[in-house]
Order: sequence, then structure tokens, then C-alpha cells
Amino acid sequence: MSAEERRESVVRAAITEFARGGYQGASTEAIARRVGVSQPYLFRLFPNKQAIFLAAAERCLEDSREVFAEASDGLEGEEALRAMAEAYHRLIVDDGDKLLMQMQMYAAVAAAEASGDHAFGESLRAAWTRMWDDVHLALGADEHGTTSFLAYGMLINTLASLGFPADHRVWTGFAYAPRLSE
Repeated sequence: MSAEERRESVVRAAITEFARGGYQGASTEAIARRVGVSQPYLFRLFPNKQAIFLAAAERCLEDSREVFAEASDGLEGEEALRAMAEAYHRLIVDDGDKLLMQMQMYAAVAAAEASGDHAFGESLRAAWTRMWDDVHLALGADEHGTTSFLAYGMLINTLASLGFPADHRVWTGFAYAPRLSE
């Protein structure tokens, strides 16, 4: 396996470990073990735990951005919105670690900001902004539509993370109600 392929394996394993344990709780030892490499080899691929976390978080944002772009390709307005919502729903249902990783990312950046480390979240804010820009264009550069779509997405993240079943009343206000049990 090439170093680039190993690096990719590390990012995938890191998403799982950080999703489940958070930035503080996940260990680089567990990530290395999941990939089948030694910890020293892990640190030849990435300089430190923070770099591994940021690569995993950036990947989750990039995967979401790609899901939105692919789903909305050639569509406009309501069709694009529905296609992106359905594609995102499939992403978080099919790969629950992506949802958990996003939630861990928000918590880690907020904790870093609170402790005065404003650089920690820079690359993640940039990746989130790229996603916002792509959604914005897919929805016809409508700021209200973009904000509403992403706000609903964050609400879905929160409700799904809290484990609300699909038939709970908190989902009734959604035009596109997710079926989380699928």
C-alpha cells in the first residue's frame, strides 16, 4: 500500500475513532491499530493528532459538499433542494460516523476557540464556507434559501444525534422528513 493509500486509510479510521470518542477521547494508538500500522508510522503520515483530526473533519465536510454537488447537478430551485436533502439524509444514515464526526468537529472547534486557539478551526471554517458557497449556487444564489437549507440540516444533525425516532413529533415540521430507521 502506498503512503497516500495509507494516509487515506488513516483518515477513514480517524473519522470512526474521533466520531465515537471526540478529539480528546480518541487515541492515535486506536487509529493506528484500526489501520494496522504502528503509531510511529502514523506520525510519519501526519505530524500530530491535531493534523489527523483536521484531516478527518475536512473529509467529512468535503464528503457533504460533494454529496450536495452531485445531487443538485443539473437541477434548480426546489428540485435541487429536495435532491440535496435526500442525498444528505442517505449520507448520515448510511455512515453515522460522518454525522458524529461533524458534531465532534463543532465541539472541538468551539473548545479551541474558548481556550484562545483561533487557528485550530481555520481550515474547517474554510471547508464549511466552500460547502456554503456550493449550496448557495445550487439554490440559485438565494441567501435565505441557503441559510434555511443549512439551518434545517443542522437541526436534522441535532435531532439525529439525540436519537429522536423518525416518527417523533419533532420531525413533523419538516417538508422533507427523514426516515432515520432506513
